[in-house]
Amino acid sequence: MKTSLRLLHTADWHLGKTLKGVDRTPEVASALEEVLRLVRSEKVDLVLVSGDLMDHPQPSTEAEALLVEFFLRLAEAKVSAMAIAGNHDSGERMERVYRQLLGRFGVELRGQLAFAHEGGVVDRGGLRVALVPFLSERRLAKTLELPPEERHLAYAEGMRRLLAHLAQEGTPDVYLAHFTVAGARVGGGEYVLHLAEHYAVPPGALPGARYIALGHLHALQQVAENAWYPGSLIPLDFGASERAERGVVLVELPLDRHLPARVHPMPTNWGKPLRTFRVRVSQVQESPGERARILGEIEAFPGWARVVVQGPMHLELRDTLKEMERVLEVAWEEEREGDGGEAHPPPSALEEAYRQYLMEAGRWEGDPPGEELVHSFAELRQEVEEHEAGED
Repeated sequence: MKTSLRLLHTADWHLGKTLKGVDRTPEVASALEEVLRLVRSEKVDLVLVSGDLMDHPQPSTEAEALLVEFFLRLAEAKVSAMAIAGNHDSGERMERVYRQLLGRFGVELRGQLAFAHEGGVVDRGGLRVALVPFLSERRLAKTLELPPEERHLAYAEGMRRLLAHLAQEGTPDVYLAHFTVAGARVGGGEYVLHLAEHYAVPPGALPGARYIALGHLHALQQVAENAWYPGSLIPLDFGASERAERGVVLVELPLDRHLPARVHPMPTNWGKPLRTFRVRVSQVQESPGERARILGEIEAFPGWARVVVQGPMHLELRDTLKEMERVLEVAWEEEREGDGGEAHPPPSALEEAYRQYLMEAGRWEGDPPGEELVHSFAELRQEVEEHEAGED
């Protein structure tokens, strides 16, 4: 006799993701195969996807095909699924295309917020699930129909009101949501603009649901007694993503509502690892043996590498590193006194802001594509920095 429902919580797939010009979609596709394997082996009843299925609002046909195939394979296995839009997804596209298409196969998708009476709380076999896609500050104020004198309210207060509103007819068993909880750890690759403090919701504002399935932050972590982020499927960017734990969360939800959910975080190592190597020019100039050791370690790394070099410009070293197949970026920095040789990673806020501009201006799918423009912008910034370093 069945005594509990088994839920598999995943998020932040970022289908269509490119890193320094390299398409990561095949890695995400392999990770999704592993998710399907877990669904079968763990006898999962319901899959929850907490947003950022795509990496940008105008995805490639390959990315879209993988998304549709995943949900169709779940339907074939008679496994239910629910998903919401994140800040990287096109909410309108999810509503008008994916929801209409996949809804015919029993998949519940939400690209735009709906209140409880509008379908924002879904009943699936007695399990009530609130669907909360990502909301920007502007859309949150519009959704709540705040009068002008209240539009200064903090994002956290607006979200608290919204989450409480969805519980007017009784607290849902599960919330599926995409936002930042204050105090949570980033996992690398998140949009800096949507991690700002004013976008953070305090843990105390979270509802008393049996389980809150969160997306947006790319590290596997518990942020409240009943709330978890599974993290991204694969490491998405250099920096914090190199060290962050990520995976999926298996949740056993007893049919007896008086019993608590049993949560089983499942860390994974899907996708190629990322690593930033830090090298000083003085190190490779010490001896041929030391140079061979350092370059050999970088070349033998099985994932994608970024190399930060400190010291005066060394063109031959730069060219050698750039010729390595797995080295995606070589950044040059002036060595600073008193820093113990520790390199400081170059800022990425400029590329992040440029990416956001292209998306908001509707130029992401232009000619050339937005990702190519961002990549070219990053290369140009790096060339300027290298030129300035050479002049010094």
